[in-house]
Amino acid sequence: MKAYHVGGYVRDTLLGLHPKDRDWLVVGHTPQQMIECGFIQVGRDFPVFLHPETKDEYALARVERKIGPGYRGFEVNSSTEVTLEDDLARRDFTINAMAMDADGHLIDPFHGERDLHAGILRHVGPAFCEDPVRILRGARFAARYGFSIAPETQGLMRTMVGEGEVDALTPERVWSELWKALSEAQPSRFIRVLHACGALERLFPELAALDGVPQPAQHHPEVDSLVHVLMALDQATTLTADPLIRFAVLVHDLGKGVTPAEKLPAHHGHESAGVPLVEDLCKRYRAPNECRVLGTLTSRYHLEAHRAFELKQKTLKNLFDQLGAFRKPERLDQFLLACEADARGRLGREDRPYPQSEYLRRCFNAALAVDSDHIIEQGYTGADIGEQLHKARIHAIRCEKSRWEEEHPKAPAG
Repeated sequence: MKAYHVGGYVRDTLLGLHPKDRDWLVVGHTPQQMIECGFIQVGRDFPVFLHPETKDEYALARVERKIGPGYRGFEVNSSTEVTLEDDLARRDFTINAMAMDADGHLIDPFHGERDLHAGILRHVGPAFCEDPVRILRGARFAARYGFSIAPETQGLMRTMVGEGEVDALTPERVWSELWKALSEAQPSRFIRVLHACGALERLFPELAALDGVPQPAQHHPEVDSLVHVLMALDQATTLTADPLIRFAVLVHDLGKGVTPAEKLPAHHGHESAGVPLVEDLCKRYRAPNECRVLGTLTSRYHLEAHRAFELKQKTLKNLFDQLGAFRKPERLDQFLLACEADARGRLGREDRPYPQSEYLRRCFNAALAVDSDHIIEQGYTGADIGEQLHKARIHAIRCEKSRWEEEHPKAPAG
């Protein structure tokens, strides 16, 4: 059997990374021969097998012919006449079109190693344009490795978008690639690559609508709303690896894209205006409910977090209620990380402290510590228990607010 390591295994090995998968490509074998050798067939659209002992994935060399729209419209040929180079030629980027034999010898007909070390994503051949998923994968690889897109590949991606190829992408696949990108090292590059080729406007028009929309310079020295969102996403990346929080940051300012032109650069009410946009995006791509919830809450209440020191204790209690923090305390932490990323995602303010987080956590913990059993012991029943609990929590927040103010006196005027 002629078997070669291919794809991500070779790419990551050459980068000095630990490959997640050990994918193999088999040349010159039939499905029946693989089964006779003890391999277990698992592929539905083309022959893929699992090694009977290691469970590594072995795929037969194949070529594809475009017969319909989208990424599913392909006819697959995995006959024994398909060569190693034939198979590599059908792959997306040169950095993924390399193979390595059992002795560690590199087979690199499309100069993938050169592009790998140069940090360039370059398509292998004209077949690239037949599969719109490759636009998303290119953007995700850029987010993972920080690579740039080769000019000729960028042009091909723009052509694909113009011809409507991305319109054939399924909601599940778009969401899957976005979610993976949010877990990468530089998720903002995913958005930038899509924007550069025109795919952002087709797939995420709510984000594309932020491009060029001005904000008040005194609050946003970077001015441009999309620039701010991507800066905030970069800050979120330094604060947390959780893609859920990063998603909330990505969508927190969608409301600015629908501000009437005559009101610019002010964006009064953009918080609530963004909520239906977040909901529409999540519904369109069938996002998990936790993404919709945290995304809409961050959109609606992020300015309240920024103004936390100005809020009365009753308003703070209401904020915690609206966040559902008494039922899910972890949601407050998620929300505050998103708000901190928003506050720091501004030109020249990337390293500013965000004391609102500590303040809000202290107020919340004080309210959470209120003992409802003590209220019941006082003889309250039914709805009166909830009312007394509400009042007691407001009182606890008031006391914590006073302690904070004693610990952090304002600087004297002048």
